[in-house]
Amino acid sequence: MIIRKLFKFENAHIVRNCSTQRCRASIHGHSYQVELLFESNFLDHGQMVYDFGLMKQHMKDIVDSFDHAIALWRDDAADYIEAMTRYSERYILLPVSPSAEQFSRVIFVLIDALMQLTTCVNGEKEVRLHSVIVHETATGYAQSFREDAYSTQMGVIALEQIVFSDAIQCEWNDSALFENIKQQRRFMNPMSV
Repeated sequence: MIIRKLFKFENAHIVRNCSTQRCRASIHGHSYQVELLFESNFLDHGQMVYDFGLMKQHMKDIVDSFDHAIALWRDDAADYIEAMTRYSERYILLPVSPSAEQFSRVIFVLIDALMQLTTCVNGEKEVRLHSVIVHETATGYAQSFREDAYSTQMGVIALEQIVFSDAIQCEWNDSALFENIKQQRRFMNPMSV
């Protein structure tokens, strides 16, 4: 069975090297919708795969980190990154370009590691992240599966290379959230989960 939780955020970016002039040369924003899809062949004591209420905690913090922020690619021009981080309180520096495709992969890796930190308390069994869908517009989306998220051919997503601004981190319910996610990721084999 697959269940889905929808989150929303507003974000700005530039996607360098794409074919559209407006997209590659101008800062612009989107009203994103992110769907987290989870799967299991079992139901918990409440006859659910995974309680949607549990997703409102740390998963919401992670996705909400992108809200009203600018997403930056660490391989972009240094003066652009410096200006954006100087004049924007909320930013995320990524090891991959902030396209919808890469957003879906980044969010997959973050939520997948977070799931490994989650303690099951109501008989949840073998719940795993199935995929992440990132809607950049009403008519276009990217969907990432496990093999996409951890594909080196699509660019390595090293959590140590992701930087959430201080303004973002101070809003998390758990100030050690990202450090715990990075620590968990070091010890998991993502393709076997």
